[in-house]
Amino acid sequence: MASKQRTAHGRGTVLAWALYDWGNSAFATSVLVGFFPLIFNQYWSTDASGASTTTRLMTANGVASLVLALCAPLLGATADSGGWRKRSLMTFAACGAAATAGLFFVPQGAWIVAVVVFGAASVGFAAANVFYDAMLIDVAREERFDRVSAFGYALGYIGGGVLLAVNMAMVLKPEWFGLPDAETAARAVFLTVAGWWAIFTLPLVFGVREQAPERPRSLPAAVSHGLSQLMRTFRRIRQLRPVVLFLAAYWLYIDGVNTVMKVAVDFGYKLGFGQQDLLTALLVVQFVSFPAALGFGRLGERMGPKRALMIGLSVYVGVTLWAAFLDALWEFYVLACAVGLVQGGVFSLSRSYYARLIPREEAAEFYGFYNMVGKFAAVLGPFLVAGAAALTGSTRTAVVAILPLFLIGGALLAAGPTKAPRKADGGANS
Repeated sequence: MASKQRTAHGRGTVLAWALYDWGNSAFATSVLVGFFPLIFNQYWSTDASGASTTTRLMTANGVASLVLALCAPLLGATADSGGWRKRSLMTFAACGAAATAGLFFVPQGAWIVAVVVFGAASVGFAAANVFYDAMLIDVAREERFDRVSAFGYALGYIGGGVLLAVNMAMVLKPEWFGLPDAETAARAVFLTVAGWWAIFTLPLVFGVREQAPERPRSLPAAVSHGLSQLMRTFRRIRQLRPVVLFLAAYWLYIDGVNTVMKVAVDFGYKLGFGQQDLLTALLVVQFVSFPAALGFGRLGERMGPKRALMIGLSVYVGVTLWAAFLDALWEFYVLACAVGLVQGGVFSLSRSYYARLIPREEAAEFYGFYNMVGKFAAVLGPFLVAGAAALTGSTRTAVVAILPLFLIGGALLAAGPTKAPRKADGGANS
């Protein structure tokens, strides 16, 4: 029955699902990476030095990521049990969008309130994505998972970039939008992101039908089932050395990638670059990443995903080292382009390389563990940056603190197999 339901879903259903990515990606671009760090420095945390503000900002990111990581098993259990994916997505998306809008009303100097509201919005954003990812099975047949997933990812880049461009216009020309000044316009960005996110959630709400589970579980039963499944998968993973090596590598280097995204605008601001310059660099990353991700996919097909991943991580090492000595604005733009060229490729090739290592007949369980590791891979980097900034008082030194994540992660990745030959029963060799 479930197979028939999937087959009945067409392009309209896929588009309705993917438009959620178009909508919620505005939070990642305009809020998480773009305007929140700027406004935090200029409006909410004006009582602190540059390094202290970086510590506050990165601590907020780290705590929000840690909260989500600790909740990930419960969220994953709920998603896997079925029947609650859509409702859970709607709940967390509504909370995230409401908290994002709430940032507009946080008064000047109230950095603690801003951090709490931002943390709530970040948790809502990331938690809703857990259920959004899980709803892929509701909109596509198994043989189309990769293509449909990539379509949503691509729409996210474009949708986030479009609203970011509008938000930049708001700040540069506030009178065009009936706003009194640039400061008000910058805070009004939070309202536009909340509205954009909410509006583009509606196609999924009304256009995607969730598959009914064969045996619905209560919440306690779903949690128990999810935790037992997690332990069973963990025991299996321990028997597969290539999988263990890769997950350890992935946890480290993806944390580095995520941290670079979060610290970039704050770093540029501390170097004295203007708000318009920083947001333009972010816009460059957004639109370079889309075609570059497709190109990196072809590179992975030619030389293998592991070798292509090593190239991407090498670029991140170079970016981190260069950032420690960066002075000119043109250098910042070059680094932005470099990140844009490899960012999407590192994410997509990590997933495809992992697919070559795991037993095919247990792919769902192994990807559940992979996604949970991904949730934890957003905690260490922000705390490293926050600690380095607090200890040294230097934003440059704080950025270099990310470097070990790429070096150790890359070394673990290099220790794994280039290709994973499979046993006759379909399992990966250990």
